[in-house]
Amino acid sequence: MPEFFLELFSEEIPARMQTRAAADLERLAGEALAPLKPANLRAWAGARRIALAAEVAPGVAERRVHERGPRRTAPDKAIDGFLRKHGASRADLREEGDFWVLERVEPGVAAAVLIAAAMPTLLRHFPWPKSMRWGGTSLFTWVRPLRRIVALLDGEVVPFSLAEGEDDGHHLASADQSEGHRFLSPGAFPVSSAAQWAEELHRRHVMVDLGERKRVIAEGVASLAAAQGLAVVDDPGLLDEVAGLVEWPVPLLGRIDAAYMDLPVEVMQVSMRVNQRYFALRDAAGKAAPWFAFVANVAAHDGGATIIAGNERVLRARFADARHFWDHDRTVRLESRVAALEGVTFHAKLGSQGARVRRLVALARAIAPQVGADPALAARAALLCKADLTSGMVGEFPELQGVMGGYYAAHDGEDPQVAQAVREHYMPRGPSDAVPAAPVAVAVALADKFDQLAAFFGVGEKPSGSGDPFALRRAALGIVRILRENGLRIGILDLAQSACALSNATANEPAGKWPEKPAGKRPEEADKNVSHAQAETRLGRTDATGVSPGASEVCDFILERLRVQLRSEGARHDVLAAVLAAAHDGTGKGRGRDDDLVRLLAKTAQVTDLLGSPDGADLLTAFRRAANILRIEERKDGPHDGPIAKDRLVLPEERALADALADAEARLATALAAEDFAAATAALAALRPTVDAFFDKVTVNDPDPDLRRNRLRLLNRLRAAMGLTADFSRIEG
Repeated sequence: MPEFFLELFSEEIPARMQTRAAADLERLAGEALAPLKPANLRAWAGARRIALAAEVAPGVAERRVHERGPRRTAPDKAIDGFLRKHGASRADLREEGDFWVLERVEPGVAAAVLIAAAMPTLLRHFPWPKSMRWGGTSLFTWVRPLRRIVALLDGEVVPFSLAEGEDDGHHLASADQSEGHRFLSPGAFPVSSAAQWAEELHRRHVMVDLGERKRVIAEGVASLAAAQGLAVVDDPGLLDEVAGLVEWPVPLLGRIDAAYMDLPVEVMQVSMRVNQRYFALRDAAGKAAPWFAFVANVAAHDGGATIIAGNERVLRARFADARHFWDHDRTVRLESRVAALEGVTFHAKLGSQGARVRRLVALARAIAPQVGADPALAARAALLCKADLTSGMVGEFPELQGVMGGYYAAHDGEDPQVAQAVREHYMPRGPSDAVPAAPVAVAVALADKFDQLAAFFGVGEKPSGSGDPFALRRAALGIVRILRENGLRIGILDLAQSACALSNATANEPAGKWPEKPAGKRPEEADKNVSHAQAETRLGRTDATGVSPGASEVCDFILERLRVQLRSEGARHDVLAAVLAAAHDGTGKGRGRDDDLVRLLAKTAQVTDLLGSPDGADLLTAFRRAANILRIEERKDGPHDGPIAKDRLVLPEERALADALADAEARLATALAAEDFAAATAALAALRPTVDAFFDKVTVNDPDPDLRRNRLRLLNRLRAAMGLTADFSRIEG
């Protein structure tokens, strides 16, 4: 098959857009060239180009079109619309019964003709996240000024232009000329195929393959670091970005001035990463090393000495700025910054960060006893956790919020548990991030995430299929991970109810009055603007109206994140759905839903094990048979949920099933109350032989209506007994 090759050569493309652009080019080209049945599509992206190669058919063969159109009695507008859709005329129509039929021969089209017709439209509508106009008066836009277009079919140029009507399209037209490295190999060269293009560019100091650039960078930086006895701080995101910034990567190593080595390691790493795209290094002990690695885009004649010296000079200036923020921020106590949070907007619909902090204080105080934390320390940490938002360092590097608060709290002499909680309350920030484990930190982290969910759900700012601008899925997953990984037995519905009650109470609250720290009292006792009694009242714990709809919605959202997490782990998420739908919560208190994630997961694991056994598989088949019979019969004269008449159990198999159910129900009640889910599933598994015998020997729909009704009640009792552990109708497969 002929090879189609397309290269779009431009000024520097932002690194964050390159991978998506290559994927979009591959997708759109596949759609545009669908009549040519493109195969073996390959796309490339780099700092100054995106490209595509594909094998295509030589053309589209002639074909006969036969398609039924409107009725013969249809109005002219309908017929004309049908003709416009197919580019046909009335002469192409013939009558067939009550309908008009389009019948014509469409001539074949050569691949070059089809490509030339499709490419201008594809390029004019290419979906860059941001694009620009440049020079002249053309309306054509691209991410950065587009300079060259290479379009070849089996080595021959496919001629087309971006001109459209009076728009000259910057006079861009397809050709066979590309360019190498801007500085190391300037000038154009001819292209004849994708393979020749890649080879020639490599000779001209351009690595077209992203994977190759990443490998060269990673191995080069690691090798230079190892020569100094150092290791590279893992940063996949930075590696991806740097690989998109350079065409000919040349890793280099520079030194950090000793005067800045006492800066917090996070400050150094973020400053290097955000401002300069440098890789941080650490020594054998895991501490910050006085070196940094970076990647040049040229191979210098002096081995990079001048480039290294320039980068060291720039880094000194960056660290000098960081030093200023670090020293200036510590001239005032962290708690003195709390009042300024009244002027920091949390969200236009949700008021200030000050109002939010008051909610966090009350919520963290209430959560603390449930996680083994000191309520006063949890409240103190919650009071201080957002204060660093007004600091100079966080203003310069928002990525350091929380981290800097922890440093400043420790500098002020706060309790170490408070400083740790301030530092860790945003955790986990991502899927690879650790979760807080210390009780005070756990209390504040949970308070922060529950408040975030309750507040945004309360004003209708919920995630959609197309976006989650306030990272609510991440907050819910953070709750799931904190509870799972710490094995915490907490009802998430109660916490959601508490957070919703607090959010409603402060929705229109005026700016709060922050107290001064009383003399002679511990720092954790300074926050008395929300007393423990007030917190309990505002949390709605004495509210007799029950669970609010908002709390149920938040709880369901968190449980859905748990289901998604299990699916990503390859676990049986359908079993979790079945366990969640069970009418019994496992406590024996009849609450009707289970919101203890640890218990849910333990129950899910046992039900999964049951279903993986022969007894469980057969029992599931029997359950489905019973459920199907009940569903059909209940439409006739259901429900069949009354007591079983023992004198109507005429066959030994139905008497055996009734006795087995009575025994299983007693064992289930005891096992579920004790949270012994292994015993509960064992009780269910023990039903298998009697259930099998029942379906083998007993006719449920007996001609005798009393026997039929009694047997249906027996099946209903089987369904209900199994439903105490899980709703087996939700099991897939």
